[in-house]
Amino acid sequence: MGFDLDMTLIDPRPGMAALMDTLGAEVGMDLQGERFAANLGPPLDMVLRERGVPEDRLDEFVARFRALYPEVVIPATVALPGAAEALAAIRRDGDRILVVTGKYGPNAQLHVNALGFEVDHLVGELWAAGKAQALVEQGAAVYVGDHRGDMVGALAAGVVGIGVTTGPCSRADLLDAGAEVVLGSLRELPAWLSANIGRFTLHRS
Repeated sequence: MGFDLDMTLIDPRPGMAALMDTLGAEVGMDLQGERFAANLGPPLDMVLRERGVPEDRLDEFVARFRALYPEVVIPATVALPGAAEALAAIRRDGDRILVVTGKYGPNAQLHVNALGFEVDHLVGELWAAGKAQALVEQGAAVYVGDHRGDMVGALAAGVVGIGVTTGPCSRADLLDAGAEVVLGSLRELPAWLSANIGRFTLHRS
């Protein structure tokens, strides 16, 4: 069972906004922290390009963002409603849990550790169709995410895409991107899985 991280399992928006504004202040640029935090999903380098960061400074900005991340974002992040309960229900059923995220892997792992999420495997720095590689390699049957890019990844992997409207994308957006079903939050996931488990095979540990 695969999950996205930002705005699917966790809400890092306050810390993300603060971090982007901190970085912007350091380099003398308006990096629009609130706008960044309201549209989480795309890779950091893509976002920085859109904010006007020169190509020859992208690596510098990304490295500084990642260095500041643990002290600024981790403490300000909370689990989204139903996340812990959904993971616990999946674990009780004996299914493996995979996190595939566009976030830098070591920082993603810090979130998992800080919130006490028990996952079997985490893969970072994959976006949209690129997520399919990890989903296929890890034998996922389902991928849950809040962004159109997550549903693109699920389709590319040939797995069931479940959208949640806890992020920047609407129900219509997620369905248009290929979601088989869209839930209001992870609170609804255990019941949906129980009702539909016969339609696909989850891979037992």
